[in-house]
Amino acid sequence: MPIRIADNLPARRTLEAEGVIVMSETEAARQDIRPMRIALLNLMPDKITTETQIARLLGATPLQVELELVRISDHVSKNTSAGHISSFYRPWEDVRAEKYDGLIVTGAPVETIPYAEVSYWDELARIFDWSQTNVHRTLSVCWGAMAALHHFHGIDKHPLPTKASGVFRHINHAPASPFMRGLPDVFDVPVSRWSEVRREDLPEGRGLSVLADSAETGLCLIDDPAHNTLHMFNHLEYDTLTLAGEYARDANENGEGRYLPRHYFPGDDPQAMPANTWRGHGHLLFGNWVNETYQTTPYDLADIGK
Repeated sequence: MPIRIADNLPARRTLEAEGVIVMSETEAARQDIRPMRIALLNLMPDKITTETQIARLLGATPLQVELELVRISDHVSKNTSAGHISSFYRPWEDVRAEKYDGLIVTGAPVETIPYAEVSYWDELARIFDWSQTNVHRTLSVCWGAMAALHHFHGIDKHPLPTKASGVFRHINHAPASPFMRGLPDVFDVPVSRWSEVRREDLPEGRGLSVLADSAETGLCLIDDPAHNTLHMFNHLEYDTLTLAGEYARDANENGEGRYLPRHYFPGDDPQAMPANTWRGHGHLLFGNWVNETYQTTPYDLADIGK
């Protein structure tokens, strides 16, 4: 089934060129079904790229998905045009009375800043609380996952001495989990972060379960059933060249390119074309999350949170 997004959203042209079925508002209205409503709280600076990456994975699932783009109400994006934001994004204050089957909270480039010092932390904390009454299931990503675990469980993040960047082998610890269904015992995941949450900091008796981790980069996926949230510290949504773009940016900013992504460029040659070994894993994980959300969400949106 297709994904339902605004007709003139830039991601639409990219997805159509890739063969992803994208539905217009008129076509969606003709189908006598209730689409899944999923809100994307996009905290990334390059919002258009993130929109496309997330919409690509949601659009590959066998359900009609209506994607709502949401932003922090009082935060001004410096890397995405004001016209794009005003045309396609709704501030959270405008949607807080509505209900959603799913919510995706992205990462943000604030990993080295204490949570309380992030300019929009107070509103983000309110959004996390709101998700417990107005959202059936949440997927938090990278810093968004760390922030959610800190908010709900008081877990701290730890700065890394160097950036964790590259494509790393991960172990599937819970193949029977509905979120891990179909994923192999060992699978590749892109990693890109400056901090981490450690297994020994996870509190006992809270129902948190580690679904996947890496011997090199630690935790990746944590199921938090008490809050209907799947936390993912890494980036199965990344495109083939996303890490290459980050490496080029870091090289320009640091003057020496010291954060060469590991296990990514063939022969560690930044001029070589990397192979995407995680694409199928991303589709499986997002498909599993959408399916589990669909299977358990109330038919009547008004019943979410009751």
